[in-house]
Amino acid sequence: MTQRRLFVTTALPYANGNFHIGHIMEYIQADIWVRYQRMKGEEVHFVCADDAHGAPIMIAAEKAGITPQAFVANIAAGRKPYLDGFNIAFDNWHSTDGPENHELAQGIYRSLRDAGFIATKTIEQFFDPEKNMFLPDRFIKGDCPKCGAKDQYGDSCESCGAVYAPTDLKNPYSALSGATPVMKSSEHYFFKLSDPRCVAFLEAWTHADGHLQPEVLNKIKEWFAKSEDGTGGLSDWDISRDAPYFGIEIPDAPGKYFYVWLDAPIGYLASLKNHFGKIGKDFDAFMADPATEQHHFIGKDITYFHTLFWPAMLHFSGRKTPNAVHVHGFLTVSGEKMSKSRGTGLDPLKYLKLGMNPDWLRYYIAAKLNGRNEDVDFNAEDFMARVNSDLVGKFVNIASRTAGFINKRFAGELGTVGAEDQALLEQLKTALTPVTAMYESLDYARALREIMTQTDRVNEYVAHHKPWELAKQPDANERLQAVCTTSIEAFRLLSIALKPVMPALTAGIEAFLQVRPFVFSDLSTILGAGHTIGGYQHLMQRVDATQLDALFEAAEPTVPETTAIATPGGEALAPTITIDDFAKIDLRIACIVNCEPVEGSTKLLRLTLDVGEAQTRNVFSGIASAYQPSDLIGKYTLMVANLAPRKMKFGVSEGMVLAGSHADEKANPGIYILQPWPGAKPGMRVR
Repeated sequence: MTQRRLFVTTALPYANGNFHIGHIMEYIQADIWVRYQRMKGEEVHFVCADDAHGAPIMIAAEKAGITPQAFVANIAAGRKPYLDGFNIAFDNWHSTDGPENHELAQGIYRSLRDAGFIATKTIEQFFDPEKNMFLPDRFIKGDCPKCGAKDQYGDSCESCGAVYAPTDLKNPYSALSGATPVMKSSEHYFFKLSDPRCVAFLEAWTHADGHLQPEVLNKIKEWFAKSEDGTGGLSDWDISRDAPYFGIEIPDAPGKYFYVWLDAPIGYLASLKNHFGKIGKDFDAFMADPATEQHHFIGKDITYFHTLFWPAMLHFSGRKTPNAVHVHGFLTVSGEKMSKSRGTGLDPLKYLKLGMNPDWLRYYIAAKLNGRNEDVDFNAEDFMARVNSDLVGKFVNIASRTAGFINKRFAGELGTVGAEDQALLEQLKTALTPVTAMYESLDYARALREIMTQTDRVNEYVAHHKPWELAKQPDANERLQAVCTTSIEAFRLLSIALKPVMPALTAGIEAFLQVRPFVFSDLSTILGAGHTIGGYQHLMQRVDATQLDALFEAAEPTVPETTAIATPGGEALAPTITIDDFAKIDLRIACIVNCEPVEGSTKLLRLTLDVGEAQTRNVFSGIASAYQPSDLIGKYTLMVANLAPRKMKFGVSEGMVLAGSHADEKANPGIYILQPWPGAKPGMRVR
C-alpha cells in the first residue's frame, strides 16, 4: 500500500496571550489524528505558528514599551510548557513574522493580482487624530445605535447583541486615546471573492467529498445565497490596512500592509517551509505533488476564512487547496461559557501544576469528540467518573490483577495461550481493527466506546477465571500462567488501540511489556510464549476530588468599593501629607549593576546600585524570597536616595529600593520590585 503524505495544521493562536483550554482541545484533537496516522506508517508533517501581526499586537507592544517582535517573542517563549505538558507533538512551531511568510504572502498576492483577482477602491473609515492612525473596529467605542448602551465596540453591542458598522455608533471615541475619531478616506485593496470564477470554484470545492463536514457545508450555503433583489452572496474581501501597522507590506503599495487574516493562513505554508529547511526536504516538490494531503483543524468561529478565502487564495494563485478542513465546536464547562470569576474556567497550566495527569484530559476530551461541529462540555463529576472507572477501574485493572502472578510465579515470562483462551484474543483483534477507521473519521468517542466495550470483556474473562484462586491451587500453575498470559496479551491489544489518545500512559506500558513502540499492525500479533515482561508498577492514579475543587476554585470575590478605598492591599491608607512633605523624599531611577545573596540571611539581597553618581551605592533589601540575584542584574528600579544610611549586621545600607506587597503576606504572598518604563536613565528624579 502506498504511504500517505500528510500536511496537518491547527489554527494559529494569536500572539497576544497564553493558550486557553480551547486551544488545548483543538491541539489534542489534531495530535490524536496525527499519532494515529504515524502508527499506520504514514508520512506526517504537523506544524503550527504564532499569528504575530495586526493592530492589537502593535498597540499592546507599544503599551509595554517594547517592539512588536519582542512582544511576540515573549508570548512564544511561554508556549512550550503547555505543548509538552499535554504531550502535543508538533514537528515545528514558527511565526507569521518569519521570512518564509513574508516571501510566500507577497508571492501569493502577486499571483492573485496578475490573475485579475485584486481590485482597489476608496473607503471612508474612522481615524484617530491623536494616535495618527486608522482605527480597527474593536478600537472604536461609543453608544449602541440600537439600545443606547454606552461603551460598546464598533462592530457589535454586548448589551443587546446588535451588529452594525462603526460609523453607526453614537458619540464615538477612540479606545486608544479617548479622542473623537474623524472620517478619512483611504485606498484599500480587495480580493475579488465575488468574481464569478471565484464563486464557481468555491461552489465546487465546498461540495466536493471529504472537504467539509455536512453541517459546515449547510452553513456555507447560507453565505452563497442571494435574495430576490440580487443582494447577498459572496462579497469582496478587504485585504489591506494603512500604516502604522505591524504586518507584511503589500508589494508596490507604499504605506499599505496585508490585513492579518490574509497572511495568517499562509503561515501554515511558511511553518512547513521553515520545517523542511531544517530537515533538508524540498518544500516546493512536496506541495506540488498531487498525492500530498493538506488537513486543517479549526474552531467554528473562523470557518468563513478557512472555507472561502483560504481555498480561493490558494487555487487562484496556482497552489494546492486543502483536502479537508475539520471544524470543531467550542468547549464549555458544565454547560456554560468559561468564566474564571464564576469558577467555570479551566486553566491548562493550573491543571498541570496541580499534578493532574495530562492523559486524563486527553482521554476525556477524546471521549466527547465525534468528528462533527458540536460543542464539547467539560463536567467535573463526569470527568472524574470516566477516568476513575474507564482508565483505572477497567483498563489498568487488567494488568494490575494479573501481571504480579507472571512476575512472581514465572519470573516475568509469558506462557502459551490455550485454545480455550485464543477465542478472546481473536475476538479482540476483530473488534479493535475497525477502531482505526473511527480515528480516521475523527469519531474518537465511538472508538473509545468500542475499546471500553472490549475492556469490559477482558475484565469479565479475568473475573471468570479468577487467577487469584488459581494461585492457591498447587496443581494449577500451568493454567494460572495461561490465564495471566492471555490477560496481558489482551491488555497489550487494548493499549495499541488507545495509544493515539494516551501517549504517556502507553509509553509506560511499552516499557512494562518490554516491547518496541506500538504500531497498528501489532493488532494482528501476540507477544508469544517465552516473552519476558518487566516488573509491574502502578500505571495511573485516580482523580482526586480535591484536585478538581482546586482546579475550579473561583476567583477571589470583588472587594466592595467602600472597602477597597479603606484597605487597598490589605491595609488602610496612611495619613494625608502635603506636597511639601512629599518633596522631602528624593526618589531616583537606579540600575542594579550587581546583586548577590547575603551570607547569614534568608531574607536579604545585597544590591549594588548605579544612581548616576560618581560611585555606586550598597543597599540591602528583603526580597530574597521573590527574586534570584541573577534575575535582577541589569534591571532598573526606583530607590529612596536621601534616606539616612543605616548600619546593619551585614554592612551599611545606603538607601531603599521600592517594592509592592500585600499587608497579609501569608494569605497573599509576593513581592514586586517597581520598574520604570524603557528609556529611563540612572539618576533621573521621580516627581
